[in-house]
Amino acid sequence: MVHPPGADPVAPDALPAELYSPGMLFSWPELQAMASDGVLTQLYQRGYLPPGTRSTPRLRARALATMIPPPIRQRVVAGRMTAAWVYGCAREPDRLALLVDANRRLSSLRSTRGCTFHEVRLGPFDVVSLGGLMVSSPLRTGVDIALHVETERALPALNALLARTELGVRLRLLRLAVEATPHVPHKKGALEKLAALEDGKPP
Repeated sequence: MVHPPGADPVAPDALPAELYSPGMLFSWPELQAMASDGVLTQLYQRGYLPPGTRSTPRLRARALATMIPPPIRQRVVAGRMTAAWVYGCAREPDRLALLVDANRRLSSLRSTRGCTFHEVRLGPFDVVSLGGLMVSSPLRTGVDIALHVETERALPALNALLARTELGVRLRLLRLAVEATPHVPHKKGALEKLAALEDGKPP
């Protein structure tokens, strides 16, 4: 897997915000109790924020990282609808969609609970480092959603990705990226989804 040297594809937080997860300071039951008392707000699973803290892609990525065992955290990339949630473009995932570079062994990861793994080819610009987690880039996320996610869930997420101008995803660029993807199933369906976005109506 190539770890790109570039910066995060989102503006940095104005002030550092704290994410609380089970560890040295508090146990999970203590965090749950504080959330019940209104002292903390649950962001995702075992990740909690102080009330009023703005959720950002970096914080969402950090919350996801707490759910991935440390031994595999640097071997996987949050992708598809999971990455869309990180970018604020989809509902929080029930299961984490994790991409694994085809050059790495997938069999040793399959026992990880609460995750689905997808063996893929990852290029140098397909992955960004965000909040201590590798996440598919906004453009790669859009391509994967167009190719692999059913229309009913894909179109709202793609619309949201395109609407967030700071992510740098443009419809024409997304179409070119899908067209350039060699020998993949569902390519025609992906282009139909993008055409529907252009026309503003479902395919």
